Amino acid sequence: MALVAGVDTSTQSCKVLIVDADSGEVVRQGAASHPDGTEVSPQHWWTAFEEAVAQAGGLDDVEALSVGGQQHGMVALDADGEVIRDALLWNDTRSAGAAADLREEFDDWAGAVGHLPLASFTQTKLRWLADNEPENAEKVAAVALPHDWLTWQIRGAKSLDDLVTDRSDASGTGYFDSVANEYRRDLLSLALRRDASDVVLPRVLRPDEGVEGPGFIVGPGAGDNAGAALGLGLAPGQTSLSIGTSGVVAAVSATPTADRTGMVNGFADCTGAWLPLTATINAARILDAARKVLGIDFDELARLALAAEPGAGGLTLVPWFEGERTPNLPDASASMVGMTLANFTPGNVARAAVEGLLGLLGTGVDAVRALGVEVERITLIGGGAKSEAVRKIAPQVLGVAVDVPPPAEYVALGAARQAAWVLTGELPQWELAGSETYEAEPTPEVMERYRAEADRIVQSHGW
Repeated sequence: MALVAGVDTSTQSCKVLIVDADSGEVVRQGAASHPDGTEVSPQHWWTAFEEAVAQAGGLDDVEALSVGGQQHGMVALDADGEVIRDALLWNDTRSAGAAADLREEFDDWAGAVGHLPLASFTQTKLRWLADNEPENAEKVAAVALPHDWLTWQIRGAKSLDDLVTDRSDASGTGYFDSVANEYRRDLLSLALRRDASDVVLPRVLRPDEGVEGPGFIVGPGAGDNAGAALGLGLAPGQTSLSIGTSGVVAAVSATPTADRTGMVNGFADCTGAWLPLTATINAARILDAARKVLGIDFDELARLALAAEPGAGGLTLVPWFEGERTPNLPDASASMVGMTLANFTPGNVARAAVEGLLGLLGTGVDAVRALGVEVERITLIGGGAKSEAVRKIAPQVLGVAVDVPPPAEYVALGAARQAAWVLTGELPQWELAGSETYEAEPTPEVMERYRAEADRIVQSHGW
């Protein structure tokens, strides 16, 4: 029995799965936390990896390993391979102004790299660095992503030329063309405000290409959303909806997409296809906010929501509590509209929270469909999928059947599947047993009212 390891170095923690390469069975596992914050010393990722590996019983019997990780972010390295400053993570929004500047300075981002600059992406963080810490920007000899840096450390590599990555994560930097599979040095130079022709960027490995590690093969790794798609076994025509700290709609597509409105990000997946994706800042915390204001737990929130009628008696929650990325409204705030003395009840508030969450994510589904990508059914994952109300109301609001697989660490599982691919030369077909399917009569009026209220709020505030 060959064993492989899948690593998920996420925003919150590091998870390590040791997996049977033939069956996909998780043999053992470990996890360790990352510190809070939107800028973090990468050394914390290495410490957490070591702790998680120890919990998982070590890597002595592992033959291949791959790392999935939080996308975007910025790990800036000097000529000696030292981290210049704490890494800026995807959820650090200080580069929102830089993103707006870059959109003005180049007029075909979507055509060049599949998406427009946003505060989450690496190129906007590099521009922020150039504008706010020019002495650090001048030191930049290499730029890596979180999973690139951790892979480099695991391999024990010392040279910047040993940095490697995969096309899924590279496609989220803002300076990688996933159709031509090449970096756009001109766009990197634009971001850094200097000639970046000598800046080292991680070599992009083929999906099944491995490199030497300390006693095992190391795979190219993946961005977290592409890793989850691989762990779920999604193929072109299938879509995942992840409800966690952020909300992500990711549809596997056999052809690339370019959305010049900026709603959909045309990322690559980690098999050779593409992963048109929308991501929201607000997601599972919408439910948490609702249960706190009602003074109840998540189970009671679900019970109240399911007992209320579709449409919540006319209440609509537009849940931009922390601003929003999809649509791109960093300064927005949440609104509950349609309140009357008759409909302002705990049950309708609970229902409006669930429908508002699904309405927000449904906006992403609409945007993906508008690019010609088929969304025939949805696979629902993440912490929010634990809510019975979310599972049962989702097919009503989204209008398609919803599959809910058993809870699992799908990013780490996808990384392990990639490691098995690198080890054997064939992508294994692991059975995903235990999924539940939810179907219901669609209630299109709920989504229609959400769209109308969201549009009205944007117009009234001038956002």
